[in-house]
This record gives sequence, C-alpha cells and structure tokens, in this order.
Amino acid sequence: MTEPQRHIPVMLGQVIEAMSVKKGGVYVDATFGFGGYTSAMLDKADCKVIAIDRDAEVLGRARELKAKYGARFEFKPGRFSNLKDLVAQRVDGVVFDIGVSSMQLDDAERGFSFLHEAKLDMRMSQTGRSAYDVVNGASEETLADILYRFGEEKKSRQIAHRILVRRAQKPIETTTELATVVYEVLGPKHGKGADPATRTFQALRIAVNDELGELEKGLEAAKELLNPGGRLVVVDFHSLEDRIVKNFFKENSAKKVHVSRYSKENVTASYPFCEVSDVILPLNDEILFNPRARSAKMRYAIRSQGE
Repeated sequence: MTEPQRHIPVMLGQVIEAMSVKKGGVYVDATFGFGGYTSAMLDKADCKVIAIDRDAEVLGRARELKAKYGARFEFKPGRFSNLKDLVAQRVDGVVFDIGVSSMQLDDAERGFSFLHEAKLDMRMSQTGRSAYDVVNGASEETLADILYRFGEEKKSRQIAHRILVRRAQKPIETTTELATVVYEVLGPKHGKGADPATRTFQALRIAVNDELGELEKGLEAAKELLNPGGRLVVVDFHSLEDRIVKNFFKENSAKKVHVSRYSKENVTASYPFCEVSDVILPLNDEILFNPRARSAKMRYAIRSQGE
C-alpha cells in the first residue's frame, strides 16, 4: 500500500472549510501525523502552519514539508496539552484530530493493534509507561477500572481477572497474547461486527497516553491562543472524546447560540466562543473510500470578538 493510500486525513474538505484558512493567517495543526491537514492548509492560502506531534516517527515527514514550504511551516515536537508553551503567539485557528493515527495503527511494531503480532507498547511518544507495564503491573481493580472507564467494557472485571491468572503463569508480552486472553472471556469474533478485543485495546491505549486528560488540557490551551474570530476544529472518533468536546464547547459558549455553519452573524456575549457548530459527520462517499472515517465526528467553534 502506498503512502498516500495509507495516510488519508479524515474529513479533510470539511476541516479546511471549517478552519476558514486565509492569506496571512497563522494556524496550528495540533496532531500533525502524516501532515494531511497541514499540507491542505498551506496549499489553500499563503499562510503559516505550526504543527505539533509527540511521536518521533513523524520527524521525517516534517522535514519533507519544511523543504517544500520553507518558513511557512514550523514543527514543534511535544504534546498538544503543552500548546501554550510550544506556540508563543496568538493564532487564527487550531485543529485536533484526536486518537491514534493510521500511521501508528499500520506500524505493527508499535503494538497498537490486535491485528498484528507485536510487543505490547501503545506509547504515542515512545517514552514512559507502556501497555506491557500496565497489563503486567497494575492491580486487578485498576485494570478493571481502566477497561470500564476508557473502553466501556461491560465484562471488565472478568477480563481483568483473566489477565491476572495468565500473567501469574508468565508475562503477557504481545498484542496477540492479550487478545487471546480477551477472547477467553468474550469469545472470538463472529461476523462483521467489531472484534471483541477492540474495547480492551482502546482502553489501554487511552490510559497509557492519558488521551482524555491531554484532550481536556489541549482544548483549554487552544481557547487561550485563538485570536478573536479564530477557529477551533476538533475531529474525534469515539463517545468518550466526543463527550469532552461537546461539553467543552457547551460550557464556553452562550446558551442556545447554535447557528448555521454558513451564518455570518456575530453574537456578542461574555463567553469565549460566539458560535458553535452542530456535530458534522463524514460524507457517505468518504466512508466508502476511507472506512476509518465511519466513526468520525467533527465540531468547530469561533472565538468571540473583543476577547
């Protein structure tokens, strides 16, 4: 599979429209990945993009874009929760594409997916505590809590108990070993539904990378960085993320001020955001072309004037 096929930015057209990229603007791609949003913004207008990512694997791609776009592109290694420390200026837009990237999923050695045999890892930054450490070191109660809170796994206690039984015999070292433990409780996959191991792997990945805490901090930081009229655009992929994004926009905007995405009306209120979109879903054609888009949801907000 070629690189362009592997790394398809989700809801690209809708994201670029929501960002309202303009000449002379400064924008932040808070989840750089393979740079799909970054490239599209730089091609859309004579603007500048500051890209952020904690994954060292993206550095090669960042060098490619630097060679192509020069001073209009700047890459900052780090977590988007530290956005205000990484970006020393006000900006006209920030975009987040939340969760694991296709690059990380497709790289078997990173240990994100139960579809590939690999050591348990799941660290986006490739530093710190790994999924191996959590699976083989956490208490049964902690494991059950992780699976229930972050994976919404109804049989979290049974899976956690089974993990402890298996690791007492030998450490659970690989993705397929962990998936087998889950199947012992839930049974193997049948038909076209989601694999039974999906929720367990999602939960561990979120816990290892503190994804929900990172998202909350990143949204707050982006709000403070935006110029009046600036855009905050977020694409997320599951209910836990979407609940955080939805509540963040609700708490930071005037009540019942939900207007058309095409409206030019300015609502002045003592809230950080004067306009918040309804949830926007991927087009059917995109889902057919890129199945990873099927669970995506996008929301955006516009920073109030005079803030």
